[in-house]
Amino acid sequence: MISTVASNKLISSRFRNFLPVVIDVETTGFNPKNNAVIQIALVILRMEENGNLSIKSSEAKDISPFAEAIIDKSALEFTGINIYDPERISQLESTAFTEIFSSISAELKNTGCKRAILVGHNAHFDLAFVNAAAERCRIKKNPLHPFSCFDTATLGGLAYGQTVLAKACSAAGIQFETEHAHNALYDATKTAELFCSVVNLWKSLGESTL
Repeated sequence: MISTVASNKLISSRFRNFLPVVIDVETTGFNPKNNAVIQIALVILRMEENGNLSIKSSEAKDISPFAEAIIDKSALEFTGINIYDPERISQLESTAFTEIFSSISAELKNTGCKRAILVGHNAHFDLAFVNAAAERCRIKKNPLHPFSCFDTATLGGLAYGQTVLAKACSAAGIQFETEHAHNALYDATKTAELFCSVVNLWKSLGESTL
């Protein structure tokens, strides 16, 4: 039987010393410089002893918009997030991103990976907002690769012929409840399940070098 430590190391060899981490952000618009991240979710993945990828853990944070942020009303209506709800418990952007990056850095150390790489659905959208927030908060140690990412919209199109998250999940046999969409944790979890499905499908076809 492969030890837990050994199985942790498999993920680094599978992705060329990169640790794939799934991130989803919900925002107040489409401009990463002017619009705010109001919700972020992180899903950590692990490599099982049989070489299959699966979800290890997840976390999510509500975030208060930074002071100068432009709030697009249509964006809030789209996500259904009420940033003005007095019962909404949110963190400062700097606190939330520092904690998310800390979780990623801990897993990098655990797996022996050199750097994390963002996995997302239309991933460059999420990466742009994460990078902008890190710059705005003057966070020097961003564990994510600054421009490379894994995009499940592309991978879903390749593996299942579908680029919309809900449709790609359905084609992959992953349950997707539309009423829960546009919640960062839900979307990140479904993106993680889809990414694992594609990677594991590739492995089952005998294309993995593991």
